[in-house]
Amino acid sequence: MDGTPEEYGGAAGVAGKWLSLSTATAARHTAAVVADRFDLMTWREVYERSAGLRDLAHELGERHEGASDLLADTFLAAYKAHPRLRRPTEMEPCRLVNHQIVTSLTESPEFAALHRETAGDPYAAAMAVLAQGAALRRMLRDCADAQERAERAQRSGQDARDAAAAVADALRQAALDAPEDRAAPVPVTDAVRAAAEAAEEAEGAAREDARSAARALGAALPGVRAAARGAVVRAAEAARGEAALMRAWGVGPGELERMPFEQRARLAERLRTGRLAEWAELIGRFRQMADGERARKVENATGELIGVTLGDDLSRVIPSELAALGLPELRAVFAARYAAGELMLYDSQGEQSTGQGAVIACVDTSHSMYEAGPGGITREAWAKACALALLDQAREAGRDFVGILFAAADKLQVFRFPAGRPAGITEVLDFAESFLGGGTSYQRPLSAAAELLEEEFDDTARARGDIVMLTDDDCGVTEEWMRGWNAAKHRLGFRVFGIAVGTPRVAEADSVLDALCDNLRAVEDLTDVHAAADLFRVI
Repeated sequence: MDGTPEEYGGAAGVAGKWLSLSTATAARHTAAVVADRFDLMTWREVYERSAGLRDLAHELGERHEGASDLLADTFLAAYKAHPRLRRPTEMEPCRLVNHQIVTSLTESPEFAALHRETAGDPYAAAMAVLAQGAALRRMLRDCADAQERAERAQRSGQDARDAAAAVADALRQAALDAPEDRAAPVPVTDAVRAAAEAAEEAEGAAREDARSAARALGAALPGVRAAARGAVVRAAEAARGEAALMRAWGVGPGELERMPFEQRARLAERLRTGRLAEWAELIGRFRQMADGERARKVENATGELIGVTLGDDLSRVIPSELAALGLPELRAVFAARYAAGELMLYDSQGEQSTGQGAVIACVDTSHSMYEAGPGGITREAWAKACALALLDQAREAGRDFVGILFAAADKLQVFRFPAGRPAGITEVLDFAESFLGGGTSYQRPLSAAAELLEEEFDDTARARGDIVMLTDDDCGVTEEWMRGWNAAKHRLGFRVFGIAVGTPRVAEADSVLDALCDNLRAVEDLTDVHAAADLFRVI
């Protein structure tokens, strides 16, 4: 039984919009952040190298199928110099929760501060993702209902597209079966109408599911924004803290950029958890102070100016005396005063010309160095921070540095940092974190220091090294040893600086340390890094 032309034409009109829908569906995305292939390569490389990211993705993936996309978006938002997000209409419905979370993160007032630390730095961006891990869990939990509804909307949307395709197929089949001069048979026309009705119903369900998902996401939005703001604040603090930690230990941005991901992660973990981790700020202040003192240093000056005296040192003559040389009638007077040692000179005290040989820091690591002073800073922390600043001092001057850790006579550890090669951060940390424990012996570390300076003199003819003794204890030395020590000092021309850390009695005039040192001071306030400031002008 055949249908009328009107029947076929009506079926075609009903099916028309479904034919256009089936052929003009816009492409949707699962990634919220627009990224090129190089950005994605960076993310994949970082993800493969970071066990923490993989663990987080696995954990989140147990409750959210788009976890990997969410982590990639969070990373790229932090990493890209100018991150750009797609419009919500460009996203697959099942990724709208991801889009809202990333939008909330990037729109947080604190995001700019975080982005300054992470832009262009894959490692820092990855650490930012991990720092936000707890908040991502909470946001996904708060959005669980919205995500479920979004996934239902995704399925409904697919059903609507499938139904539209079925209408198009039915319409094409009707056109093929219809005689050239007549309308399609009634059964075929009915099939087109049935497909169109099913498509209409599927589209209505998809619209309702999309509205339901939008309502659920809107309800969760305040909580998501609050959690996102807290997450960005914590991530920015963590990024700034790690950057400050690296700077405190002398690891510059250029070195970090060249460092492989795994090595940088291990280094950061070691710096956060090592023996001196809580004293990073003290170490940084010491190094900053020493750098400032180096800027004040005047090479070949005899000391800090304190006034005017009389003498014949032409390098220290005040300008008014030199002006006499410009007048012929006063030149004879100048010559007479010079011969008598009565020229007016700048007077100075406390500083000598800098050394040329190695800088050697002898750091006491006996049990008493565990004791804390003001601010909770231990004697060990202050001494190690000073020694690390001395390492910088030696590197800046092109001099070898040697760190000697000592305790009892049978406990000694030597760390050598030649001027001709970089001071690796691993070796620096080994020196800073080692602790021997036990009692205290002066003879063993000082003998080792003198032997090193003699070895340097024999090899390079460099003399005038500097030894800095950092200790909190006073102990005796034998007369025979003292004679050998004085002979070595005379032969090699080295100087000995002593710092009594937290124990003023050790620096008293009749102490053994006083007899050993050319320059001795006591440090009682361990929060004060400037107590040793003058060392960095004369060493």
